[in-house]
Amino acid sequence: MDYWQVGKSNFTTEYAVFRDLLRELRINRGLTQVKLAEALDLPQSFVSKYEAGERRLDMVEVRAVCEALGTTLPLFAKRLESKLIGRRKGGVA
Repeated sequence: MDYWQVGKSNFTTEYAVFRDLLRELRINRGLTQVKLAEALDLPQSFVSKYEAGERRLDMVEVRAVCEALGTTLPLFAKRLESKLIGRRKGGVA
């Protein structure tokens, strides 16, 4: 699948990088799924499901998660893009 094409599965390589980055940011902030969910005023299953790829996040949700993780959507997007470019070049960003 080309980078810009959207597949039917939540399990594209690009989406896995997206989910992994969100999980990495959460862990680096020292937050459990429960603590992050509390900060979002949502159930723990919300965090669990998007980290597992069982649910997709829309942009408004990504923005809220970023804020709860102490970052901004633009900074998150920049980091995500860097990781995606690194994977396309055959490396791990």
